[in-house]
Amino acid sequence: MAGKTVTNGAAQGKAARSGADGAVRGKAGMGRVDLIGAGPGDPELLTLRALRLLQQADVVVHDRLVSDEVMACVPAHVRRIPVGKAAGFHPVPQEQINALLVELGLSGLTVARLKGGDPTIFGRGGEEFEAVTRAGIPCDYVPGITAAQGAAISARFPLTHRGLATGLRHVTGHRARDAALDLDWASLADPQTTLAVYMGAANMAEIARELIRHGMPADLPVLAVSQASTPQEQRLHATLQDIAAALAGKPLPAPVLFIVGHVAAMAEDCALPQELYRPEWRLVAHG
Repeated sequence: MAGKTVTNGAAQGKAARSGADGAVRGKAGMGRVDLIGAGPGDPELLTLRALRLLQQADVVVHDRLVSDEVMACVPAHVRRIPVGKAAGFHPVPQEQINALLVELGLSGLTVARLKGGDPTIFGRGGEEFEAVTRAGIPCDYVPGITAAQGAAISARFPLTHRGLATGLRHVTGHRARDAALDLDWASLADPQTTLAVYMGAANMAEIARELIRHGMPADLPVLAVSQASTPQEQRLHATLQDIAAALAGKPLPAPVLFIVGHVAAMAEDCALPQELYRPEWRLVAHG
């Protein structure tokens, strides 16, 4: 049976996008919504497409974690609507955000929905995309540099590396409404896979305990990064068995990302005790 060809909608529309972004707005007064990744904070990490759409928008609906430096890229005349959340504090519930995007799109506006990191990685971009497209409003994802990548480039280490990490997994360290973590600990406890743990500061003791219980080395390096790629960035190095205590002794401002794995020892300012280094890490990493 002949294979089915699936056309990439984003690629297909690229040639016509310069006219389409404005043209669709004229169709029955319809606007559009773009779910844009703001990256981890450094405005130089924005994509060219993200920057263009921010400058063409009628209104920017933005999260709390979008940095001031990125917001400075939005023209002064553009309306801004903050809908940010913090742990335990959601002044604008997700359902209201969805409804707001639909309302703005149906009113004929070009909406830039600006989200920290990448909208498809723990950003509820899928929920917003479904709400907007269900209402018949054109909508696109615009990728952004996710926090794990921002932390890695800032501290100058790779997330995967031959001989050290053969894979990378992005994991949530928090469940909605503070529900119990129900992660597949056995599959996560692979020392050859780098774990990027998002939103895990409150549950890091449990995460470390479960990973060790399922076979992860207790002395595996961990790097905690606060506000990656911004001028306020802070880092904390520890081992898996000590990371929760280290974080309790030196709390980091949110958002905090955890990189768990051998590659964390390659960060430029890694301060783990020398006796915890395994010679093969540096040998493999630097030949």
